[in-house]
Amino acid sequence: MTVDPAVLTELGNLRSRVPELSGSVLATADGMVVAHDAHGIEPDSLAALAAAHLALARRFAHAVNHGELRESVVECDGGYITSYTAGPNALLTLVTSGNANLAMVHLEARRAVRRLVKILVLQAPAPPRPEIPTQMGPSTPLARRTPMATLQSTFRGRQAG
Repeated sequence: MTVDPAVLTELGNLRSRVPELSGSVLATADGMVVAHDAHGIEPDSLAALAAAHLALARRFAHAVNHGELRESVVECDGGYITSYTAGPNALLTLVTSGNANLAMVHLEARRAVRRLVKILVLQAPAPPRPEIPTQMGPSTPLARRTPMATLQSTFRGRQAG
């Protein structure tokens, strides 16, 4: 899979703006890695776990009628794992150390998501148009069948009497 250099640049810029960031992964909503800047973190595993977490967090949001999910935070002893929806089919997940300023992480991540969504929309291929199948066979209309026509004549005679 070819990654747009603008996506990698954005992830690199995010790392420079948030020094406590130890890894970032842009993934599809079903857990496939689009791009990553994750050193020492397995991006495929992080993407899959983040997608599962996103699906569960969306269920939470809908269960309490709070609308569409935008982001989720997991606080651990060693730091934070934050995930942000990036359009309807992608998410950005960041792993930061415990001394990260969470407000600054959110601010920079939200800005990055807005830029990434624009990049992803520009590179998304147009959905293929389905072809209308050509109809093969006789040009005469099919015989009309009714449910009663499929019953054996002995059954039809018993029901009438």
